[in-house]
Amino acid sequence: MDPVMIQIGPLAIRWYGFLITLAIFVAFEMAKRRLRAWGLDAERFETVAFWAVVWGVVGARLLYVLTSWKEFAQDPISALYIWQGGLSFHGAVLFGALVFYYYHRRYGLPLHPYLDAATPGVALGIVAGRIGNLMNGSDTVGRLTTLPIGFTWPEWARGFPGVCPGISDISEIYRCETLVRGPVHLTQVYGALVGVILFFLALYWLRKRPFPGYAFWQFVLWYSLLRSVLEEPFRLNPLWLPVYVNEKLGIGLFTATQIFSIPLILLAWYMLRRLGSQAEGLQKPKEGKRR
Repeated sequence: MDPVMIQIGPLAIRWYGFLITLAIFVAFEMAKRRLRAWGLDAERFETVAFWAVVWGVVGARLLYVLTSWKEFAQDPISALYIWQGGLSFHGAVLFGALVFYYYHRRYGLPLHPYLDAATPGVALGIVAGRIGNLMNGSDTVGRLTTLPIGFTWPEWARGFPGVCPGISDISEIYRCETLVRGPVHLTQVYGALVGVILFFLALYWLRKRPFPGYAFWQFVLWYSLLRSVLEEPFRLNPLWLPVYVNEKLGIGLFTATQIFSIPLILLAWYMLRRLGSQAEGLQKPKEGKRR
């Protein structure tokens, strides 16, 4: 649990950046192979995906800063230090999808087939990001808990400053005189587990794939739902709607991510129904001709 993977003099390679970069390269290759199998232009996808990654990082950081602005209040320039972690995957998916949409409208490139092919890679990015968060220590920290699954960070773990009993925002730990190292929910692992589940679900959705866009919108729906249930209630995040808090168990509702997830779940559900209806409408005339 050390943010630095390799230190060579002043040069430091961090786990977070290394894992995210590795996930991007693997994701590119997986998507290109699938597109070739579908008979689509994988090289043009690579160009679109490159800019989707660039703008996805911008969107991920922007949304994270907007929803966790107190962390940067004392040092606003630190909002640019993305290598230290702190990316919102909702923001990454949103901005990345907008890039795909732009190229679809501007150059007529296929939208949903490209998004579908990229879906397993996005899940890998979630896994890589959360493992990087774990190595950083201070990212996506969990609440204090009395549950048996609580984890106490060892003294040798670099990057984890500790948490302050009674607070609901990691940015406020510096106002606390006594920091404790746990037991806390190990939410970085919870988040990585969400990514693993979504990776295998994405492979299943791509095999099933009754219509283009099915895998992508299923991913948006289930990522929003699984993260809201398996990760967010246990993270040390401010509650935008403090509906429920259990300090003993380390559970809180509702964070900004949970609130933003609601319209995304509804949008994904709507798009699945719309695209499914369109696919059925295209199949009916063909069935009529066969008769």
